[in-house]
Amino acid sequence: MKTAFLFPGQGSQYPGMGKTLSERFTIAWQTFQEADEALGFPLSKLCFEGPAEALQLTENTQPALLTVSIAAFRVLQEQSLKPDYVAGHSLGEYSALVAAGALDFADAVRLVRKRGQYMQAAVPPGIGAMAALLKLPEGKLDSVLAEAAQGEVVSAANLNSPDQIVIAGHSAAVHRAVDLAKAAGARRAVLLQVSAPFHCSLMKPAQEQLSIDLNATEFRNLTVPLVNNWQANVIHTDAEARDGLYQQVPNPVRWAESIRRLASEGVTRFVEVGAGGVLTGLLRNINPDLAGSKFGEADDLEKIHAATA
Repeated sequence: MKTAFLFPGQGSQYPGMGKTLSERFTIAWQTFQEADEALGFPLSKLCFEGPAEALQLTENTQPALLTVSIAAFRVLQEQSLKPDYVAGHSLGEYSALVAAGALDFADAVRLVRKRGQYMQAAVPPGIGAMAALLKLPEGKLDSVLAEAAQGEVVSAANLNSPDQIVIAGHSAAVHRAVDLAKAAGARRAVLLQVSAPFHCSLMKPAQEQLSIDLNATEFRNLTVPLVNNWQANVIHTDAEARDGLYQQVPNPVRWAESIRRLASEGVTRFVEVGAGGVLTGLLRNINPDLAGSKFGEADDLEKIHAATA
């Protein structure tokens, strides 16, 4: 059986994440120490204790989630559990590239800290918005977005599963899309509590700023193949890794397509590595035949061994 490790993105964070890993496994504790040193402030304390308001700030959320994922990944490595493929949702692609040996952890922590700052600064507060459209009837998305735009930006940001699409853009256009989606038969259409409209063309200023940092960072060829966000393609090289991180900023995360691509490569077992269980939940909706389990707390390890035996 082939196994893929999946790494979560923003929305999975919570105060206390990574604490049990750090308390039980020395390698996890060392990972948090490494992140603290790379950033010059106690990120570990923010992960373990909060407060939630500080953890929700994008520039903190991104390195925090990355660190929890890599702490969990390194524990699995020590347990001789290794993936045949990796993939990460948005920010999670950085975690996946660290796991695949393409990017040093300290470099990745600094990159995602800057990525969060650039994304936050790209659109002034109140100008942008995001919303989740749940169970919008097939074939309705394009017409909803076209009618909602009215000269503004509104587009698909996360194509998460057949039943969950996240949209992003100018606030008024996103609000119009929510009303139109409900009228078109969506079961629910809800605005999200986010600090910026991620994965849409309004993020282009952040993309250009980030490109300077990406080009100044060393990337290596991957030791484990990765399915990337912006194309849902299998990649192997340093150049593909760097370009994928650049391209994903203003483009949608093609997550459902990525999971189907992994399945087409023969992957039948998935382990969500890091905080929460968002990706495991999406997995069931994309294909109920695929088995998913999660590892983000120390007590999860026994279940992971059972699932990967």
